[in-house]
Amino acid sequence: MSSSRIVAVIGATGQQGLSVIRKVLEDKTFTPRALTRDPSSATSKQIQEQGAEVVKADTRDKVSLVDALRGSEALFIVTLSGYPPYSADKPSEVTIGKNIVDAAKEAGVRFIVFSSGPGLTKLTGGKYSKVSFYDDKAQVEEYLKASGILNASLHLGTFTENMWTQGTLKKNETGTLTLSVPFFTASDINGFTWVGHDVGEATLALLKNYETKSDDISGRAYPVVTANISHGEFAAIISKVLGKEVTFITAPPIGHPNYDEMFEAAREYQGFYISTPVPNPELTGLGAKFGTIEEFVQTEIKKRFSD
Repeated sequence: MSSSRIVAVIGATGQQGLSVIRKVLEDKTFTPRALTRDPSSATSKQIQEQGAEVVKADTRDKVSLVDALRGSEALFIVTLSGYPPYSADKPSEVTIGKNIVDAAKEAGVRFIVFSSGPGLTKLTGGKYSKVSFYDDKAQVEEYLKASGILNASLHLGTFTENMWTQGTLKKNETGTLTLSVPFFTASDINGFTWVGHDVGEATLALLKNYETKSDDISGRAYPVVTANISHGEFAAIISKVLGKEVTFITAPPIGHPNYDEMFEAAREYQGFYISTPVPNPELTGLGAKFGTIEEFVQTEIKKRFSD
């Protein structure tokens, strides 16, 4: 690959990181550098074969991060959520996020795209205060904004890939399908993000414009929304494409306050991004080409649930 403009990716072997790496490889403006604890994993080897550089680094270890990030122009970050008690081996998401930002600054990274979301304690006036993985990301986002590094954050909706990764869409013995989500009714609106397609599109659009449009881009949070629709509408689209009956049912609570409050808040606030036009004109104006729910069902659901 001829480009010497390196984009480092933290979380490179997960859904979001892979979306960014695939899009960067396809575009060829930048060279992706995947940071991972295990360069020998099957996914690491696969993306290396596709053309990405793979470098060992540990987000808990600032020294390893600085070494891995040197020479990178930009950085895409995904931080993983965890729960107390925290320790040196299991630090909080806030600790990890700040460590990455500090390492990026020391390594000379010029632009960071951070996968984030709305802080629900602030958004809801304290009504929903137990969703730590939203509030922690909001803290890291504010730290990033204050870092002096040019930056942008992506606010994601419910992952469409949850249909199979979390089992929200299931085949029944009768050959029909059931879509089930806690708290939501069939008519409640939710915001969905096709991670495998649209996270890469949004990130690449920001990467290609952050220098010339830094005054407009830096410090901003961009909702990445593939669709604002009800689960009932989603089920109808799947049914039409597959030619099978798809029924929505309200699933019982998870039983974990972090997740149950997340679902409750998402239902009350209609997925959080109901005011964002679809596709987001702030990102399409930068060149992002988002997919649609219909395309997602045709390309991803059909091959997994058509039999």
